[in-house]
Amino acid sequence: MNDSLEPSIASHPCNHTDHVSTGVPGVSLYWCDTQAEIHRIVVGDLDNNVFVLRCRETGDSVLIDAANEHDKLLEMCRVLDVRTVLETHGHWDHIGAVPAVRDAGYEVGVTQADAELLDGYDYLLEDESVIEVGKLRLHTITTPGHTPGSICFLLDGSPILFSGDTLFPGGPGTCEYGGNFDQIINSIDRRLFAALSPETHVLPGHGDATTIGAEQPLLDTWIERGW
Repeated sequence: MNDSLEPSIASHPCNHTDHVSTGVPGVSLYWCDTQAEIHRIVVGDLDNNVFVLRCRETGDSVLIDAANEHDKLLEMCRVLDVRTVLETHGHWDHIGAVPAVRDAGYEVGVTQADAELLDGYDYLLEDESVIEVGKLRLHTITTPGHTPGSICFLLDGSPILFSGDTLFPGGPGTCEYGGNFDQIINSIDRRLFAALSPETHVLPGHGDATTIGAEQPLLDTWIERGW
């Protein structure tokens, strides 16, 4: 198991010799089990988490949120055999590297509701669809509220949810920039809390991970405080 993993992220054993080491500064193996690896780098002025999900059987990978520092992200994409880029939403701090990764030949997907926030994209992400990453399957869950087109990605067969800026430790993402608080609360309650196991690890777009079980009891507190 990688000693750099956060205490809040439980991991199945991964031998140091059987996963990819990127050699890219700032990139670490964040989580792994028998089917998947998740590598992370933190970039930009707002400390955005950028994740690469890699299928351990085929080596195929997907990058989640081309945020900033495109040189590092492109090297990460090259080493980890990234096939496509998925955007959790269209806020500026999550899309800064999109032009560079598209220029390098990587296709970028985003929801229709947030597509206008990007200078360009290649395909649209739809609700309740499946994205294949080698032998892995990512299920899409639209969670409007932080932005109209926010979307989360649930890894089939492993307890992992990439939540973007929809859900963090201690509450929902801010709704100050075109969001809707009632909508994000509804998304979290009905689409995440009601549907996912308490053991599901939530990997947000900034900061530390949490679990569905740790956050679900706090929902009424968030509603009362209004943020």
